[in-house]
Amino acid sequence: MDLCDDFAARLRGNRLTRRDTLWLFGASTAVVAGLQGCAASPVTGETIVVGLSEEQERRVDEQQSPHQFSQDLGPVQDARLNDYVVGVGRSLHGNSHRKEMPYSYRVLNANYVNAYTFPAGAVGVTRGIMTELDDESQLAALLGHELGHVNARHAAQRQGQAMIAQAVVVGIGVAASDSQWGALAGLGSQIGASALLSSYSRDNEREADALGQEYMVRSGYPATGMTGLHQMLVDQQKEEPSLLATMFSSHPMSSERRDTARQLAETKYATSAKAPVQRERYMDHTAGLRRIKPTIDACKNGETAMSRKAYTDAQGQFASAIKHTPQDYAANLRMAQCLQAQGNTKEAQRYARAAKTIYPQEAQARKLSGVLALSAKEPALAYEELDAFDRLLPGDPGVIFLKAVSLEGMGDKPRAARHYNAYLRLAKDGDAAKYSASRLKAWGYTK
Repeated sequence: MDLCDDFAARLRGNRLTRRDTLWLFGASTAVVAGLQGCAASPVTGETIVVGLSEEQERRVDEQQSPHQFSQDLGPVQDARLNDYVVGVGRSLHGNSHRKEMPYSYRVLNANYVNAYTFPAGAVGVTRGIMTELDDESQLAALLGHELGHVNARHAAQRQGQAMIAQAVVVGIGVAASDSQWGALAGLGSQIGASALLSSYSRDNEREADALGQEYMVRSGYPATGMTGLHQMLVDQQKEEPSLLATMFSSHPMSSERRDTARQLAETKYATSAKAPVQRERYMDHTAGLRRIKPTIDACKNGETAMSRKAYTDAQGQFASAIKHTPQDYAANLRMAQCLQAQGNTKEAQRYARAAKTIYPQEAQARKLSGVLALSAKEPALAYEELDAFDRLLPGDPGVIFLKAVSLEGMGDKPRAARHYNAYLRLAKDGDAAKYSASRLKAWGYTK
């Protein structure tokens, strides 16, 4: 009996193992493809090789960024904070080379330290980095750097170099081994960010730094904000290198970048030194976030422990986070994932329900609830939860597959077959594709 037949037998008998449910939770595939071509650099005017047209850059943002932002647990439920970051971003992109792009900004519930942008300017900043910044000038440097990538069209150039011609977020079989599951469940947000988004070269980073520093000075900030941002990252890398692994994998960091920013601040941008850093304004708008810094730090530590498969330690960290902030969406969702990894489905469901109640507009708790329901031999409930996810965040191929599994568990072969077929139209390779094809063949839908 091969893998697919064995899984189908367990599904029919409601005998899904913990390994099966972890495998299911890994279901998520996103493909980004582009065409090769040449274009004039918006920054230098020189000819650059690109793999995405401007229209394709916009389409990538529209289609993919909602899924990535959900992987990072959605925007924080603090409209005032998000509006503040939007305002800072707007002042920067108004002084950029590509003012016409559809820029957007949000602070995400992710606990790890990072910021990233999609090709057309959909920017996400994690709450993990927001609590480490000292003032608005450092926030401007962070956003300016991301805008530098957009304005230099780095993602399109990387595509043109055939480096991200196809990006798969997480293979359907990633949860099949414990080591891979540790990375998925504990650091799912990092995996999503590093896999879907471009990994920039050091030359890309230097150019983004230079452009970001230019944009922030044009917008009335001191160039030293970029130096302060880099110094914070260098310091954190020395203290907790594992906590910045994802940021440095997509944004290579070095003291050389800090030193370059300092030199520019002292020479080219020396006259900006008297500009206000706006510390008081930053502290005012981030007060709510900084009040829960112990929760964010505990979640960060718990995710790191999960990546090491230290589930008991991780559970303790998430418990500490929830004790400090009972209504924290990220803490409750991570606790549910930690308990799931340990096979404690009933308790995991309790925390997943809490997460849904805390943030009903965010989709990840629905997906996790669906997988947990499958584990609890409740395929009808699983389908209900996954269908709710689909309404909140349509277009996730993995959820189409999971809905098919749920329908098969309910004995509804015709609808399950339609979902397996729909999944195969989106994903041709991997264990999920193999399983989907095997069901369609076994049921006589294909030869």
